Amino acid sequence: MRSRSLRTLVPALAVLALLGPVLQSQTPSFRFEGAQFLLDGRPFQFMAGELHFQRIPKEYWKDRLLKARAMGLNTIATYVFWNALEPEPGQWNFTGANDVAAFIRLAQEVGLYVILRPGPYACAEWDFGGLPVWLLRTPDIKVRCMDPRYIAACENYVKKMAEQIGGLLVAKGGPILMVQLENEYGSYGNDRAYLPALKKMWEAAGVPGPFCTADGATPSMLEAGSVPGAAIGLDPGTSDKHYAEALKLKRNVPLFCAELYPGWLTHWGEKWASTKTEAVLPDIQWLLDNKKSFSLYMFHGGTNFGFTAGANYGDRYQPDVTSYDYDAPLNEIGQPTPKYMAIRDLLAKYQPAGTTIPDLPEPLPAIEIPAIALTQTTGVFDNLPVPVPSVQPKPMEFFNQNAGFILYRTKLIGHHSGRLRITELHDFANIYVDGAYLGSLDRGKAESQIEIPATDPPAQMLDILVEGMGRINFGESMIDRKGITDRVTLGGMTLMDWDVFKLPLDGRTLSSLKFKAGDSSETPGAFFRGSFDLSELGDTYLDLSAWKKGVVWVNGRNLGRYWSIGPQQRLFCPAPFLKKGKNEIVVLELLQSKAAPVQGFKTLQD
Repeated sequence: MRSRSLRTLVPALAVLALLGPVLQSQTPSFRFEGAQFLLDGRPFQFMAGELHFQRIPKEYWKDRLLKARAMGLNTIATYVFWNALEPEPGQWNFTGANDVAAFIRLAQEVGLYVILRPGPYACAEWDFGGLPVWLLRTPDIKVRCMDPRYIAACENYVKKMAEQIGGLLVAKGGPILMVQLENEYGSYGNDRAYLPALKKMWEAAGVPGPFCTADGATPSMLEAGSVPGAAIGLDPGTSDKHYAEALKLKRNVPLFCAELYPGWLTHWGEKWASTKTEAVLPDIQWLLDNKKSFSLYMFHGGTNFGFTAGANYGDRYQPDVTSYDYDAPLNEIGQPTPKYMAIRDLLAKYQPAGTTIPDLPEPLPAIEIPAIALTQTTGVFDNLPVPVPSVQPKPMEFFNQNAGFILYRTKLIGHHSGRLRITELHDFANIYVDGAYLGSLDRGKAESQIEIPATDPPAQMLDILVEGMGRINFGESMIDRKGITDRVTLGGMTLMDWDVFKLPLDGRTLSSLKFKAGDSSETPGAFFRGSFDLSELGDTYLDLSAWKKGVVWVNGRNLGRYWSIGPQQRLFCPAPFLKKGKNEIVVLELLQSKAAPVQGFKTLQD
């Protein structure tokens, strides 16, 4: 038996020895050779587009990915938003729109490679740049540096992410080409131990790379944000001058355009950002002709559903709108735009020999919805939870609340009228005296004070309802807690002894609301509810142009914020959020006390 086994084994070993080099050459690989990307040993130029799976209903992932392939792209870049995956310490959610592994496998299924940008910080006009809000419960926390408390949280995140994506690298047969370390760190800080520490975390967790970074093409940003051995992404990298700056580092790694901008973001109170197609095409042409790999930011923007929209801070606080349409080639509702078709025509000329761009998938249905009457109402003050006592107001994070609204109430003692001042209001407040609406204060306008008039009898109770509009996601002001973050004074006297009511407006809050018949409330700051029937399903935009400011839910799904200052008057409601038969809509309106009709349209703008 032994000799017979050897006689069988020896020829087999000889065959394996002969096939060894062949088998080795067939092992998938993506690596750097000097300044060159090599895929399976051959030079490779990725033509990528960015989309964020957490901004898109899971039911639509395949549609968006197929449309990326049909535009001529061979790769998808995507951020991962940590705060959606771990809303509370140690409580992970990789289901639904957070299922990162399922998204990556689907990208591979439709023929796309993936550049993964898992942070831990992402930016992306997302609340707190994707960092978990619970970090802000620590009063003196420092982020994006070697603060040991922050680093410990990052290490847990990297380990958990590695479990999800470690088997999906190209070397393991998956589609992930590279993992980006942090994001545009050179625009924020210069802790030279931080990025290498992140790299070591990934390697220790079983993700050996390849790695890349992304920074603006300036000497300071590149010096502070790049990591030896990691490919250097430029935001943007669309000229010889941009690449010349990166070459000065003498890293001998590939350089690429990590973000080419075919559109741009929009803040509340601005006009819709727009980039002309003819301004984008020459940059893409230059990259193609110079064989530079690139990624379009954004190929498809998606939506800041719920309270996920972030904010910027320049000379003032600038919250982002709910739509992340971004004037991208594929618009928010998933329809190809003229910009999409022009880029498609250009990319078609640069496909590998013998290949053609796939056809576009069938368009998804869109519907209009006749005017919906909201015939039930209930006031915010009629649905308050048990209060938490607090000597002075504190931000919502210190009450273990991550998002939504928070109400501060105190009895007026000493001064009953005069100049009311809120120090460091974050971000929008309704002021009520003895239950009557007095006015609003807006951080975006640097408003912080309002006059409480003298009355007979004197005012007795003050309520301040604060909406957190979105945490700053970029720059030096990222520690951006919500609510009243310092103090309240009246006539120069600091007001003490508050009751604080947490109003996260999550599913539990919504289901407990006590509605009654009627379409008006006693004061602004009320919920309105209505219903509508559908015989067919499709994507739609709910028009709130007859309302002032608030939040909308459909069948319990938070569509996001609306605001009459514009530019956004319509909120995207995807078909998966709807159902045949009866549907429910709830609107929280802050600035008017009477309901108005809500109607469904097929487009974001008229």
